[in-house]
Amino acid sequence: MRLVIIGAGFAGMYAALSAARLRDIQGASPDELEIALIAPEPTLVVRPRLYEAKPETLTAPLLDVLKSIDVVYVQGSAETIDTKSRMVQVSTAAGTRKTLSYDRLVVATGSRLFRPNIPGLAEHGFSVDSLDDAIALDRHLHSLADRPARNGRDTIVVAGGGFTGIEAATEMPGRLRAILGKETRPRVIIVERNGAIAPDMGAGPRPVIEDALRKLGVETRVGAGVSSLNETGVTLSNGERIEAETVVWAAGIRAAPLTQQIPAERDNSGRLLVDQDLRVTSVPGVFATGDAAKAACDDAGNFALMSCQHATRMGAFAGNNAAAELLGVPTKPYHQKAYVTCLDLGEAGAVFTRGWERKVEMIGDVAKKTKHEINTVWIYPPRAERAAALASADPEHVTEV
Repeated sequence: MRLVIIGAGFAGMYAALSAARLRDIQGASPDELEIALIAPEPTLVVRPRLYEAKPETLTAPLLDVLKSIDVVYVQGSAETIDTKSRMVQVSTAAGTRKTLSYDRLVVATGSRLFRPNIPGLAEHGFSVDSLDDAIALDRHLHSLADRPARNGRDTIVVAGGGFTGIEAATEMPGRLRAILGKETRPRVIIVERNGAIAPDMGAGPRPVIEDALRKLGVETRVGAGVSSLNETGVTLSNGERIEAETVVWAAGIRAAPLTQQIPAERDNSGRLLVDQDLRVTSVPGVFATGDAAKAACDDAGNFALMSCQHATRMGAFAGNNAAAELLGVPTKPYHQKAYVTCLDLGEAGAVFTRGWERKVEMIGDVAKKTKHEINTVWIYPPRAERAAALASADPEHVTEV
């Protein structure tokens, strides 16, 4: 029997760990149940940190962890999924192709930044969506030191006032001063189409966020969007022109395109609809998890968000349940009633909230300390020691907060 997992992000990593854990508990050997993980590189990109400086350092190796739990790593990109014949076609960097059969498939392909067809965005916009994107932005920021201090050199426009946009924007004043000198006076502007900043976080933490933006000198433009951009700046939907040599796009994400090959219902973000076991009900043998799946967290109508916090726990349940079906043992319904957010606010600290109503529990330096621990400890892979790695993936205890 073979369980195939596509993706080495947070959901894919924990799907592999959890499936291997259940295999170990049930006393099955790797020959009896092969677990294979497909990804271009055997590394976890620490995507929640890509707004930081030195993004090239924000990866964690996975190969030793996978070897320690007897998970087969298949290097390449999944190109085609045939759910009728239960086959995945994988392309390698060398240009070759291989086909992998599966008895159960876990789709953990993550998400991609949504880039609309706005004039100039593809040519002149930057992002922190992927490692390559973040590295390109970092190189661009360093290149500003070689440019004259005019025409918006020290101005950064961040399109999108959600979680990613705020973290990117609040980090920029410090990053620019580190590059251009302490006397530099960066101008950072967040552009948000909705009528308020942080629209998805609600009214609770918004005063804390707005106060942090004022302290940092970050400006906002709400109720407007970016209509076009070029190498010297952006034009907003209200007609305002902002001279800026750096534009960071952070306005929305969608499930990765590979999910479209699964013949099943999806939501407006492209996520596959799944049942309580994270099973794609209309397609036998297929599970979806992380940003690839729309799953109910509880009985109160809350659904998993496209976040590291939800992807990690969802991955653990998906891997466990896919392996459980093959091993003939009961599955565990996914649930995630506990929910917290910890929003980095750059040099102004952070804000930590608990619950779907986003009740503020910590702000400033105290919250910043928690954010640092989350970013540098909690979200990293377990150590490459078999017992510890397997123990980390109990779905009932992953990301308990």
